[in-house]
Amino acid sequence: MNDPVYAIDPASLLISSAAARKAAAPFAEAYQGENPYPHGSYDNFLPPEVLDRVKEELKSLPEAESSFDRAQEKLKTSYIPERLPKYTRQLFYALNSRPFIAFLEELTGINGLIPDPYFAGAGVHVVATGGHLDIHADFNHHAKMNLERRLNVLIYLNKGWQEEWGGSFEVWDKNMAGKVKSFVPVFNRMACFNTSSDSWHGNPEMVNSPTGEPRMSIALYYYTATWDERRKSHSTLFRPRPGSTDQRDKVEARHEKLRDFLPPVVYRRVSHHLRKLGI
Repeated sequence: MNDPVYAIDPASLLISSAAARKAAAPFAEAYQGENPYPHGSYDNFLPPEVLDRVKEELKSLPEAESSFDRAQEKLKTSYIPERLPKYTRQLFYALNSRPFIAFLEELTGINGLIPDPYFAGAGVHVVATGGHLDIHADFNHHAKMNLERRLNVLIYLNKGWQEEWGGSFEVWDKNMAGKVKSFVPVFNRMACFNTSSDSWHGNPEMVNSPTGEPRMSIALYYYTATWDERRKSHSTLFRPRPGSTDQRDKVEARHEKLRDFLPPVVYRRVSHHLRKLGI
């Protein structure tokens, strides 16, 4: 087997920033030139023993941090790093550290990337049999840090996963006219992509492993200090695929109307109250 792309030491989870940048350099031009937005997929990303240890630890999971079971995101749960076992938690910290930021900056050409110490929306994501995540664009503003979301990293944990078992990560064009690419969520594959309000993506095909195994991934998000207060912040934006039975997100449509009619300070107060009520 070829050497891993990001060859951290499995015991210490360390790598030098110089080695990290060097590892990303061969992929940078292709990544940055991809359409409809920069993205890439990299197999054998970490030393496999790293993710073997993670999988072993994740045989037992704590109570989920969040759980979704609605039309747009069904049977999806997430677990924040601080509540996960020690080695898995340390891996998240390593992927939030300076060397991995150096790797991502070299790969993407985005300078000044900032990791999220709060892991908002990030962590270990699990989609159970029968679950899916419809095509969407992610929230664009980290309100707590007042940062612009720029980049997503996903590392898959599913050994022997077959395409027909669903759950593939899909890239869609900016007009939502059709799928551009699809990546099966196989073990030790890393998918990375620039985020914007029209970077449509998701895993809309229902998970259906014959053994009942869930689809599992590590998810991390990165930001820059480029947020402009004149821009409109938004939560996750879902879009139905043409010719599908995907449903529109009525909750987000309702909040979009409120944003248009209410002063920002009033909207934030009303929105917070409505979201707590699930409205």
